[in-house]
Formats: sequence, C-alpha cells, structure tokens
Amino acid sequence: MTAQDRLKQIVDAESFTCTSKIKSSKNGLHVPGYDEKLKNSQQKTHLNEAIMTGQATIKQLPVMIGVMDSHFMMGTLNTTVGNIIRELYLTALGNQLPVVLFIASGGARMQEGVFSLLQMNTILAAKHEFDQQGLVSISVLTDPTMGGVSASFAFQNDIVIAEKQAQIGFAGRRVIKATVQESLPVEFQSAESLLKHGLVDDVLARENIRDYLATILKLHQRS
Repeated sequence: MTAQDRLKQIVDAESFTCTSKIKSSKNGLHVPGYDEKLKNSQQKTHLNEAIMTGQATIKQLPVMIGVMDSHFMMGTLNTTVGNIIRELYLTALGNQLPVVLFIASGGARMQEGVFSLLQMNTILAAKHEFDQQGLVSISVLTDPTMGGVSASFAFQNDIVIAEKQAQIGFAGRRVIKATVQESLPVEFQSAESLLKHGLVDDVLARENIRDYLATILKLHQRS
C-alpha cells in the first residue's frame, strides 16, 4: 500500500494533518544517479521522502502517526527519514500523544552510507525522551521490514504487531541461506513465524488493524 492509501484505511476521514517541516533529501555524498532516483521517487509517490507523518484520530482517539512507503526507494532509512521520525516522537512528546508507526523498509539507504546507519541510534535517542513520559508507542510491521530498520526502532516500541504474511528480518533469505549453508523453513522471516517465537505481540489481517489500534489507544488514554 502507498502511505496515502494506508492513512485512508487507518485514520478517521479528514483527520490527518501533516506536521513535518523537514525538507526533502540532499545528495551530500555526491553519489552518481542519486539525485535522479530521488526525483523519480518523488514524482512516482507524490512524497518528499519515504515517510508521511502527522497528527490524526483513529476512532476519535488522537494520535501522532508515521507511515513509511516502500514505493519510495524501498522505504529506505536515510538522514531525512531519520530526522522526520525523531521529529514525530518529539512532537508527540510535546503534545502528550501516543505514537503509531507503520513500518515498510528495505533497511538503510546505501547512497548515504554511514549517515543512514547513524539514524538507527539517533531515532532511539529521541524515543528514549518520549518514553520518559510514559507515553505509549506502537509499531505495525508491514511487508517488508528489513535491515537496519528491523534491527533498531522497529522492534523498540511498547507494542509490536505485524501484518499477516509480512516479511520481517535483517538480511535477505538468499544471503542467510548462502551464509549458513542450510535449508531454511518455508515460513522463515514471516510474521507468523515471529509470533510463534515471541518476537511480535500479534499478527493481524490488514482489515483488522484499525480496530485493534483503536482498542490499544483507548486502553492507554490519559485522563
């Protein structure tokens, strides 16, 4: 799903307001072809970067929400996406609102090298500030959730749920199979397998996620 379609499915109609003031990415390392890829992705998705963030309501319950979009360079994490996610947590902290983060990513963006990898820790630092206030955060892992994203903030929210049949892992199946020289189970890196091994809290069909989130948010409302 595109970020726009996901928001239409999850939040109340006309309730979403984009809150991010962060601009689109720059080719700081002057990687050949990166500017063209950014431009093509922006035209294709009508987004500045691989995530949309803002304030909305889910069944009249206020929330800060972020939705990553795999159509934008496979939803990869770079300096701009990292800045936007940090901004999401800190805005939620300032407004005393919960956070819901839909994750779809191939991992860190190679065109920004180590600067992409640094986002893993800087996002967690902002989340740590958010956590100090006892506010609730929810991850919804969608297909795919991979690489440095799965290895950092994707699994660090208070409640981690996954969309049915989503692929979730670190390295790809072929890389792991070639490394360990063993056959892998059919269900390897599936949402259902992660639930079986206690790595996610629940696995839901796409059409049930909105109701599930509303229930969690209602249970964690502040008076």
